[in-house]
Amino acid sequence: MSSRTRLIAATITLAAALTASLPALADASAVRPAAANGTKGTSLTISTGSPYVVMNGTTVDFGVPVRDLAWSPDGRQAAFVDGSGNLDVANPNGTGRRIVAANPGNQVWSHPTWQVSAASPRDGVPAKDNLLFTASQKGVTRLEGVSATANHGTPHLLPLGPDAGSGNPLNPLTGNNWPSSAGSYGTAVYENTGNGEVYVRDDYLRQQGGVLLRGSEPALAPNGEEVVFVRSIGGHDHIFEESFDSQHPVAKDLTPHATGNDTEPAWSPDGRTIAFRTATGTDVVPANGSKAPVQLTSYVGLPAYRG
Repeated sequence: MSSRTRLIAATITLAAALTASLPALADASAVRPAAANGTKGTSLTISTGSPYVVMNGTTVDFGVPVRDLAWSPDGRQAAFVDGSGNLDVANPNGTGRRIVAANPGNQVWSHPTWQVSAASPRDGVPAKDNLLFTASQKGVTRLEGVSATANHGTPHLLPLGPDAGSGNPLNPLTGNNWPSSAGSYGTAVYENTGNGEVYVRDDYLRQQGGVLLRGSEPALAPNGEEVVFVRSIGGHDHIFEESFDSQHPVAKDLTPHATGNDTEPAWSPDGRTIAFRTATGTDVVPANGSKAPVQLTSYVGLPAYRG
């Protein structure tokens, strides 16, 4: 595997506080801004599947259920799965909502991620502005993609070939989940639930990739050089970080004293902090492991940073 294809990264999240359950709320005014001020002054957002997204110390009503929210790298648009299972894009205030792709039915879509990269005229590579996501049908999961600028577009199955010239067998086409794209080349990482491995997918000149490490729920760092992921240790899920800037990368346990399950890690835009979900809220920890995790808020939801 080339050094570039091994670049890994993921987006981080910090979390916000909220004492009531958003899905039970009748309207946004029922949420006290003071209870959500863990996000105030940050780029952190939290979604739970309700229409209300916590951000900047308050909540924003998107008008439809928002599940698995993810932000474009420039922070100007949010992508999510709505209550009908469609893949939507909207402005940060919930307006301008557009159905990028309508769910054909009998499928469950989840975990969209933005794949954005500039054109490279010298290499004949066009600019990319896509949404990659998981599509599950009858319990079989695959990775699909669609243009982020589409209106009722048709998703396509992502090719998942092995490293060029590696001689490795084809990567599995099913059981793939939790894509995370970042960096300047449109690189992505994803998990395979069948073998418990995290894979990398390089989509610069051609698709290629392979196994990176054992784990789940990977997130690619903004610089494309690190990955955070979940690994079970002693019966609990821990958050790990691994850098790929050396010949012998070592996975670092960022939550070595976890007594519960720490899941769904995300990177801050500056790559310095990891936010993750716990059973009692959202914690944050330095990406270099220099300090112990601390709870940012008792609000439980999916964290995502707006770049």
